[in-house]
Amino acid sequence: VQLVESGGGSVQAGGSMKLSCGASQYTFTTCERGWYRQAPGQERELVAVINDGAITYADAVRGRFTVSQDKSKTTLYLQMNNLKTEDTAIYYCVTEASRATMLGLKCAGYKYWGQGTQVTVSS
Repeated sequence: VQLVESGGGSVQAGGSMKLSCGASQYTFTTCERGWYRQAPGQERELVAVINDGAITYADAVRGRFTVSQDKSKTTLYLQMNNLKTEDTAIYYCVTEASRATMLGLKCAGYKYWGQGTQVTVSS
């Protein structure tokens, strides 16, 4: 699964930006999918993920960011509002691998990652 992110760029603090993510001929499942980010000199961290209908946000972005997917489940979005300089990072789209079994969908526990898109917020 080759995820491709788009929508990154530069914005001033207080502005908004929307990231998109998808892969050719791929439909997101109910396993974990969402967004992580990595700022310079820091470890990669969770931003917002959807897992079997439940949504988890990092404390730093709750109330400002919204993760969603389209009805066809082929595109994942991250709407980012009231951006702050500390949101500057490379943002990665992720989707957890899965397989069909006799008992239904089984999430595999490992993730596919996109190549990342740079988001730069200036003061």
